[in-house]
This record gives sequence, C-alpha cells and structure tokens, in this order.
Amino acid sequence: MRPVEIRPKIYWVGVNDRFTKLFEGLWPIGEEGVSYNSYLLIDEKSVLIDLAKSVETDEFLSQIDQLIPISKIDYVVLNHMEPDHTGILGVLKKIAPDITILVSEKGQRLLQAFYHVTEKVKVVKDTEELDIGEKKLKFYYTPFVHWPETMMTYEITNKILFSCDGFGGYGALRGTLFDDECKEQEFYEREMLRYYANIVATFSKPVLKAIEKLSSLPIEIIAPSHGLIWRKDPSRVVSLYKKWAQYMDSPAEKGVTLLYGSMYGNTEKLMSSVLKGLSASGVSTEVFNVTQTHVSYILASLWKNRGVMIGAPTYEGSLFPPMVDVLQMATVKRVQNKIAAIFGSYGWSGGASKRIREIAQQLNWQVIDTFDVNGGPTQEDLQQAERLGFEFGKKILEQP
Repeated sequence: MRPVEIRPKIYWVGVNDRFTKLFEGLWPIGEEGVSYNSYLLIDEKSVLIDLAKSVETDEFLSQIDQLIPISKIDYVVLNHMEPDHTGILGVLKKIAPDITILVSEKGQRLLQAFYHVTEKVKVVKDTEELDIGEKKLKFYYTPFVHWPETMMTYEITNKILFSCDGFGGYGALRGTLFDDECKEQEFYEREMLRYYANIVATFSKPVLKAIEKLSSLPIEIIAPSHGLIWRKDPSRVVSLYKKWAQYMDSPAEKGVTLLYGSMYGNTEKLMSSVLKGLSASGVSTEVFNVTQTHVSYILASLWKNRGVMIGAPTYEGSLFPPMVDVLQMATVKRVQNKIAAIFGSYGWSGGASKRIREIAQQLNWQVIDTFDVNGGPTQEDLQQAERLGFEFGKKILEQP
C-alpha cells in the first residue's frame, strides 16, 4: 500500500504481513495476516510513531521516502519495545543516525537490552508534552497494555490517539485503513477479540486502568499498531475493549463453549447428544475439537462465553493430553469465573473428570455437573447426555 493521509501531514506508513504463520511464534495468522501500523507526522519537526517487524523493511522505508527523505526524520517514538513494533530500528538508525528516539523510562532499559542503543535516546515522562510545530504530542504511560514499558501517544491538535497494542487486532488491511470505509468490520472485530484473548487478556485490569486514565481526552481518531484506524466511531473500539476486559471479573455473554476430544469415538458420541440438548435449550454454542483447532481460536470463545462444557476421555488415569493443553493455556490467560460441566468416557480407570475439576478450581470455575461413562455409551447414556446439555444451556440462559 501507498502512504495514506489520516489528517493534514499525518500519514499511515505501515505494512501488511501476510507471510508470518505464527504471531509471537504462538498464534496462527497465516490466513488472516496482520498489519504493522506506523505513523509519520510532518511539521517543523518530523516524527515517526512506532515502526514495524523487519519482514517488510524495504516497503516500509520506501513509503516514508515518498513523503520526506528518511534522514530528515527528527524523532522516532517507540511506544512499545516488542520487535513487531521495533524490528526495523537497526536499519533505520544506519540510514538516519541522528534520529532521537523517544521512549518511556522502562522502555529505555529494554531499548538497550534488545538493540544495544544508548545514544540519542530521550526518556519522556508520563503526560509530558512535545511541541513539533503546529502539532503537539503528549505521552501517556499505559503499563502492561501489554508490556510494562508501554505508552500511548496523543496528538493534541488533531485529537488522535496512537494507541500502540491497545485497541488493536489481527487481520491484514484489505484495501482500506478506516472503519467507515471497511466492508468487513465483522471480520476485524472477530479478530480483535481473538487478539485480545491471545495477547492482552492477562492484563485486563491494566486495560481498564488505561481506559479510565484516557477517558477525559477528546479523541476523534484511534490509530492502533495493528488493525483498522477508527475515525467514524472511535468509541466503538473502546467499548469493545472495555467489555472484554470486564469479563475477567464479571459475567461474560450468555453462551457456551463446548470443548471435546475423543480417542475412539465414545466421547464424541456423548458430545453429539450434549450438543443436541444445548441446541434445544436455545443457548448460543460454539464447538471445538481440541485435537484439530488451535487454542488461539478456542481462547477467544472461552473469554466471551460464561458457560463451558468439557468432554474428554481418560488417558492413562488422567486427562486426555490435548484437553490439558487447552485448559492450561486458559489458566495462563486467566480465563476465570465460568460455569462448567464435564462429560466423557473411560476404560479401565477414570481420572479425567478429577483432573478437570482440579484445573477448574484454579480458574474459579463453578462445575455444576459431571457425567462419566464406562466404555461405549448406551442409548440411555446418550439420552442422559442430551438432558445434561439441555439443562446446562437453560442454566446459562437463566443467569442474571
């Protein structure tokens, strides 16, 4: 893409990444892609806000060069030191060695650790302002959104919040940057939720603190480091992030995430009956085979739904390992305060349900029912599984 003017002499100069398969080496984006949004402000002083991963260095630098010589950039604001925001820094410093880097206090230490840069570095304080001509920047520390050094940059004159990872999401930009021009907003909001659950959810309390800290700012545009730029309705993306952050401690949506794994088909038979019951109850349900679906997608569903049904066989006296992996990641991401039910099949020994209950207790999940079957389910077992699903669905829908 070419540089895009957001406001007079304020440009998007980012790049799309459709080559990386795993974001952070963990989360699949091979189909969805991701954008690395960088912004160039041209005034008496020229400022580049955030950079990009080194995967698209040539394209990134060529976009800047279409607007001004790279050597004419005065400042680079590094809101966040993670390499998907800073990977081009080494090349940029070689081309323009006189650039001054602006970072937070903790960002200075990470800048030295990652890139061994100590000269021409200026630490900006929380709420410090920088006059660059007609435009004026103000820096707001927003720690743990999502690293401890993270800050956001606010351009006072045009009321633009350059929000770094906050309010971002997966998804390469598909021909447009802006929410009001986007015909696929549902896609981007879905990928924002997955991004939130994968990257930000652990830090939901700091997210809420940051939203409160910035609540008095008059914001006309939110320009994150990943995903759409919100200029028609910036309050939309703030409300989504606030809602998702509140799910850590407050009830989520009245839906059910049904997780299952099956070794020889017995647990899958039970799952089909459970799903039939859930459907009859009227509750919204998302189904995931944990042996086939990456946990990235499962986390997004777990985060937004208040009900969780877990169907898994016993494996060597304990829980089916792929289900262990999913629930352990839910523990890492603090997917808390859910209502759960358990079902599954066992052979010579049980143990899966016990292990699920142990993990559920760590997550403060309320397990309200368990149904275990020895061997293959009978018709009576399948009927009971259907009742289990129906009653669980009703229980979720009746929640206040």
